[in-house]
Amino acid sequence: MARPTADPLAIMRLLSQDMSRGFRPMTARDFPPINVWQGANSVAVTAELPGVKPADLDVEVHNDMLTISGERKSPSHEGETRRRSERAFGRFGRLVRLPYRVDRDRVDARFRDGVLEIELHRPEEDLPRRIDVRAG
Repeated sequence: MARPTADPLAIMRLLSQDMSRGFRPMTARDFPPINVWQGANSVAVTAELPGVKPADLDVEVHNDMLTISGERKSPSHEGETRRRSERAFGRFGRLVRLPYRVDRDRVDARFRDGVLEIELHRPEEDLPRRIDVRAG
């Protein structure tokens, strides 16, 4: 374990920097937040899209690139003045480089409870193939 420095406030500054990194505001290029899982035969991507309707989403795949784009529309409250707005509205897009090419005919996308779930399968010809070795 590291020893404390001579500066008694150094630890507080480091903690403050760590907290700031963890709670930084999300930028347009960070929306939607995504998770990516890689398996031997497929990749799963989830994207959190609260307030977005499936009709306002576009999902495209080309080789090893996945594009998620769309629009989150601002709710209108006629006759009312907006006093505070912390949620971002408007067009968004994310590019996700996948760990390998995918079979664009074997992509499954589901939208449930504001979460987009996409499973992208590897082409059969790209899957590892076991080679039997014969004696002699």
